[in-house]
Amino acid sequence: MIKTTLDIEGMMCSMCEAHICDTIRNAVPGAKKVSASRSKGKASFLSEEIPDREILMNKIAETGYSCTGIASEQYVKKGWFGRG
Repeated sequence: MIKTTLDIEGMMCSMCEAHICDTIRNAVPGAKKVSASRSKGKASFLSEEIPDREILMNKIAETGYSCTGIASEQYVKKGWFGRG
């Protein structure tokens, strides 16, 4: 699995977070554990493959928010109590 984190500007409320999550789900079929935080200015999700950066940035821009950065890394699920 790949964990992708996006830096998002413009989220002001919980509805903004919901819009970003919906946009990610529509842009990345099969996205899992999609979340967004207005206080951190970030959104993240898991996927089988590295998502297309251009598609994500364009879809988010269409909603009126700004995606200022995208980072993808290998995701390793932790076991109980944070142990690998």
